[in-house]
Amino acid sequence: MIVATWIAFCASRSLVRVLRLTVEQLQSVQFWPSLSSGGAMGNSCVCREDSDVEEGSAPRRQLRRVDNSVSDPPEARGSRPRDPVRPPRRGRGPHEPRRKKQNVDGLVLDTLAVIRTLVDNDQEPPYSMITLHEMAETDDGWLEVVQSLIRVIPLDDPLGPAVITLLLDECPLPTKDALQKLSDMLNLSAAVARQDALIPAKHRNTTAVLGCLAEKLAGPASIALLSPGTLEYLLESLSSEAHPTVMLFALIALEKFSQTSENKLTVSESCISDRLSVLESWADHPDYLKRQVGFCAQWSLDNLFIKEGRQFTYEKVNLNNINAMLNSNDVSEYLKISPTGLEARCDASSFESVRCTFCVDSGVWYYEVTVITSGVMQIGWATKDSKFLNHEGYGIGDDEYSCAYDGCRQLIWYNARSKPHSHPCWKEGDAIGFLLDLSKKQMIFYLNGHQLPPEKQVFSSATSGFFAAASFMSYQQCEFNFGAKPFRHPPSIKFNTFNEFASLASDEKIILPRHRRLALLKQVSIRDNCCTLCCDQMADTELRPCLHSWKRAHCVAKTSRHESDSFPTCPDISPPTLDVDFPPSSFHPVQSPLSERST
Repeated sequence: MIVATWIAFCASRSLVRVLRLTVEQLQSVQFWPSLSSGGAMGNSCVCREDSDVEEGSAPRRQLRRVDNSVSDPPEARGSRPRDPVRPPRRGRGPHEPRRKKQNVDGLVLDTLAVIRTLVDNDQEPPYSMITLHEMAETDDGWLEVVQSLIRVIPLDDPLGPAVITLLLDECPLPTKDALQKLSDMLNLSAAVARQDALIPAKHRNTTAVLGCLAEKLAGPASIALLSPGTLEYLLESLSSEAHPTVMLFALIALEKFSQTSENKLTVSESCISDRLSVLESWADHPDYLKRQVGFCAQWSLDNLFIKEGRQFTYEKVNLNNINAMLNSNDVSEYLKISPTGLEARCDASSFESVRCTFCVDSGVWYYEVTVITSGVMQIGWATKDSKFLNHEGYGIGDDEYSCAYDGCRQLIWYNARSKPHSHPCWKEGDAIGFLLDLSKKQMIFYLNGHQLPPEKQVFSSATSGFFAAASFMSYQQCEFNFGAKPFRHPPSIKFNTFNEFASLASDEKIILPRHRRLALLKQVSIRDNCCTLCCDQMADTELRPCLHSWKRAHCVAKTSRHESDSFPTCPDISPPTLDVDFPPSSFHPVQSPLSERST
């Protein structure tokens, strides 16, 4: 019995050894190469189609760097540091079921959480944005994303509406069927606007989505989206019982729907001007949310929904003590400027910019800005050479001729590069101070009187010709004080103010509504012998060898300076180099190129 037991034990031990050796051989042949290909992080990607996101998928326009990963060799991808926002992709075992994608609501909230960290136009977008963009490629996925935006964006996040605009703007355009399904799902009406009045986030997000879609779509699609039920819903959202933020975004949505002429006629016939006349009184309200409603109501009455017998705001505002203001001829096309010239707002999906009317070359200067919305704005100083590229997302602080303070993302901007500062995030009602000391070649930024260390980078490219300037992300607004009223937190050193030294003629202070500016432009006649570049002064130059004439020497020189910095080139053709005759003439500053775009 003992012998039989011993024989059985030895046989079983031999069998175990054989099985262990077989397993080790299989691992060395099949599994180790797979594990070693995962790189230092220890993650293996078993199959490309099993991963959550395709390597090459990326939102359109400014988010470009993701495409570069497609052509990277495997060893480069393994050694490249992983995006901390984007979780690693993990392989699945042979019998592990396919993982479900992250919940759409979670992806939307993740995007909202990381949006403050996206500071570079070429920065790789976060995993959540890429995944949402991929989902929105289909009608059902697009509808799921839109419903999630309405459902989960919180009311108290200052970047919530901007994230709605950003995500919808980067998603593919919806099909006609998708829009119809969305209308059926929402089933909007005046009664729906009165529901859940104590939970305004849903209504704010719904009106923000409608406004974004109205801005993206044109013609029949926009007309179909503004159904009778949708119009009732938006008009009811302007009632006194609605939350001010719902009123604000309902008004913005109606404004964007009215970019289509048929919609504008439909909205105008709804007696909206009577509702706006009541809200206009909030333009100077101490509550900053109601103040935004009042600003937009007043702007709409002046520019869109004209009320018979109402006097335009610019005709009755008192500008006697205003000597410096925002320049309505030096602004990107979608920025709204108040009739006082001291308050500005952006409701477009682009990054709108403006400079003031007064330029300084020497001395110490100071101005203040009151924050009305606490989202992304870049405010500071810029020369005339600073470029406004609103659709590309470049503004003040994004070139070598400007420097800006960003209190939302807590950054200082210069030459499209940012560095963090020590101030807390700004909030509604904060006073931001801007000191320019040209004798010491430094700029100092203040938050409610607390200063940062001086900034000096911009003076390597510019030493004079500085304007107060600002750029605005979607749904942002602030008020400027150039010295017409006392400063809230003046610096302790001696300084000058724009309002003290600047001067404006009465007609230069007028900021006309857009329809009146267009009417004036139609009356302008250009003389036959005018320069074809500035359309202002008489032409005095012929370019050789192309023999293109009707140019001014100063305009040609200025154009060439922007294009080549070394030799004049003909603006009508591509180079070769051209000889230019410069006859004696008196040169004067050329109009800003931006003035031709502003309406």
